[in-house]
Amino acid sequence: MFNKILIANRGEIACRVAATARRMGIKTVAVYSDADAHAKHVSVCDEAVHIGGSAPADSYLKWQRIIDAAKATGAEAIHPGYGFLSENAHFADACAEAGVVFIGPPASAMRAMGLKAESKRLTGKAGVPLVPGYQDEDQDPALLKREADRIGYPILLKPSAGGGGKGMHEVYKSEDFAGVLASAKREAAGAFGNDAMLIERLVQQPRHIEIQIFGDTRGNYVHLFERDCSTQRRHQKVLEEAPAPGMTPALRKQMGEAAVAAARAVNYVGAGTVEFIVEQLGGYDHPEQMKFYFMEMNTRLQVEHGVTEAVTGLDLVEWQLRVAAGETLPLKQEQLRIRGHAIEARICAENPDKDFLPATGTLRVYRTPPHSHFAVSATRMDDGVREGDAISPFYDSLIAKLVTYGETRDQALGLLDEALAETHIVGLNTNVQFLRHAIATPSFSQAKLDTALILREKERLFNQDPLGAAMVAASAIACSVLRERAAETDDPFSRRDGFRSHGIATRRVDYEYRGAPVTVKLRYLHDGFQLRVGDAVGQPLDFTLLRNSGGATGDRIDVRYGGRRQVVRVYRVGPVLHVFGTDGAAQITEIDPLARAGEGAGEGGRLTAPMPGKVVSFAVKTGDKVSKGQPLAVMEAMKMEHTISAPEDGVVGELLFAPGDQVPEGAELLHLTTAK
Repeated sequence: MFNKILIANRGEIACRVAATARRMGIKTVAVYSDADAHAKHVSVCDEAVHIGGSAPADSYLKWQRIIDAAKATGAEAIHPGYGFLSENAHFADACAEAGVVFIGPPASAMRAMGLKAESKRLTGKAGVPLVPGYQDEDQDPALLKREADRIGYPILLKPSAGGGGKGMHEVYKSEDFAGVLASAKREAAGAFGNDAMLIERLVQQPRHIEIQIFGDTRGNYVHLFERDCSTQRRHQKVLEEAPAPGMTPALRKQMGEAAVAAARAVNYVGAGTVEFIVEQLGGYDHPEQMKFYFMEMNTRLQVEHGVTEAVTGLDLVEWQLRVAAGETLPLKQEQLRIRGHAIEARICAENPDKDFLPATGTLRVYRTPPHSHFAVSATRMDDGVREGDAISPFYDSLIAKLVTYGETRDQALGLLDEALAETHIVGLNTNVQFLRHAIATPSFSQAKLDTALILREKERLFNQDPLGAAMVAASAIACSVLRERAAETDDPFSRRDGFRSHGIATRRVDYEYRGAPVTVKLRYLHDGFQLRVGDAVGQPLDFTLLRNSGGATGDRIDVRYGGRRQVVRVYRVGPVLHVFGTDGAAQITEIDPLARAGEGAGEGGRLTAPMPGKVVSFAVKTGDKVSKGQPLAVMEAMKMEHTISAPEDGVVGELLFAPGDQVPEGAELLHLTTAK
């Protein structure tokens, strides 16, 4: 076994690998960029080496620097994690030439499976079912369109060299093909350095089910059963679970054998995942009629490996290390069993209500439920951040992975909702509340799964207000009164109770909630409070401080107002109060009228960057007339492209940046003269 390994990654996966290595008595070396100088993964490893600038191209993709760091620190092997260099065959070759073990498959297997077209040819020869499509090398746009027309719409465009949903686009009409192809090629070239595309028939009502496989250097292979990853946005996974609901023993056996056949076809070694698209021919209630097709093989550890670990009781990183050190697989196929059910939620820095726009910022508050790290337990949290850390635009938006395990799916689902309710993040937008809405939908809770689940349940998922303006305002007022009480002295003239020599004291506070103004009037009574929110009739307000540790830990308050009762946690950051309750979370901003005087004057027709990133292209030029909704520019942030469209009809004024420019959030991109 190795004495020391270098982890060529960052964030939660670097912390995850380091935890297993520590348990096995293996020393670890971290690498870090400028942006990650104080990151969690640096502190959890035994040593750390700086490898360059913040952008991945200047650090985590500089493989020679990583190999030099391994040799300088005496690391015998390199674990690539996932993403970055994990599926780079050139890096694997360079490791071998340098005498450093690459903890992953041979470069030949990565090359064979790295290009989707080639992988489909190989697996097809091995007898694995394939979706009808086009996988050849000729990339002439006219030919690709003819092939798409031949296959029949809807079709799916996929980068031949990529994964993770990047560059994947659905096309429903022949006349849309050329424009979508150009965008897909641009994304693929930026993400993978290769713009080759393949075409597949878009399977209707599809499920995304994948099989975890392992191989060793002695020709032994096993599969560790399946994971369902059907709940996706932008072709990227949101929720994953094991085992797949409705999976029959016969189908599990067929898919497992097909996955092992695909691995054998390329003499695979180590951890890999064979992904299948599964067509539900008989609908949700007839799993015996499901038919599966090979999609691709990911030649690395998957983000969602934790759910497989939970139901098998195994540490897949330990298996990776043992296989890379030349050991045989620890177990044979007949020794493997599924126990219970596990579900993983990916917690990301993004705004679901704005088309999952990536978010950046500082984790002013980062509170997680009681959990274990990297272990089979009821609740597990894999993360690579700490309170006070910054989420930058340079890397993926993933903050943490929350995994819950139970004897049944319903138990795991209930535990997941509880754990998400106890996950409090302040400082940037996240998808935590969206995840709570998602697992509560009839489709997910009843396991009516397919890759269109989020679109199908959009009415229940987006722009939800589970707490309600009145309860949020009541919580904010309760928090303010409690803070006032804490600041009071024994001087009776400084007390802020209901005593007045004449009349009853009334206090007015103006808030902004969900983009709209809210006026709150609080009456101080001798025996309590009365609260009026907006035009609503005044209702008794009662609250009790349950716990207050001061600072960013927030106030835990039992609030009773308007016939509702909630135990809430309130964190105040400047004028913004962040309220977390059992039913959901929201934020409300206290308005200082003087501070807002003159706001909005002279805004004109500005269009600003919704997040920090790079300008990819402008679709217009100065003087162009545009219509509402027409694409104006494309920005790239956190590895995804985002189109900025005209909010109104108008005429384009000056373009203030050029393609390739890095811009901060809020930067004015162009002027648009509108009729308003």
